[in-house]
Amino acid sequence: MMTDPIGDMLTRIRNALTNRKRRVVIPRSKVKLGVADVLKREGYISDYRTVASKASEDSLNGWIEIDLKYGVEGESALTYLQRVSTPGRRAYSKVDDLPLVLNGLGISVLSTSQGIVSDREARTRRIGGEVLCTVY
Repeated sequence: MMTDPIGDMLTRIRNALTNRKRRVVIPRSKVKLGVADVLKREGYISDYRTVASKASEDSLNGWIEIDLKYGVEGESALTYLQRVSTPGRRAYSKVDDLPLVLNGLGISVLSTSQGIVSDREARTRRIGGEVLCTVY
């Protein structure tokens, strides 16, 4: 049993970046799909896709394949991934108190009542929520 699935996702991505992998595979969940979608919209990953498990074609089972993004000289688009809200210590933030990551160069990923969004989208929609992680 995994106690922190989002932390596991971020660790898998960090490990793949350290080893210069082009693709990382993680277990599928709705929250992880939301985080991957935010990372793609913000330009930190190239693409992601869902793959059904061989045992079941159920939409809840399966994997997410994330294509990592690298620059021309091999530098990674992602240099920093940190989990903010953990299962033991949740971190909630109002829209006026949302943290700026590197003075706006990075993003925070939030879980809100309107889905998983970046801090920029949360500010434009004027909603707060649980700060899942920070990325730059």
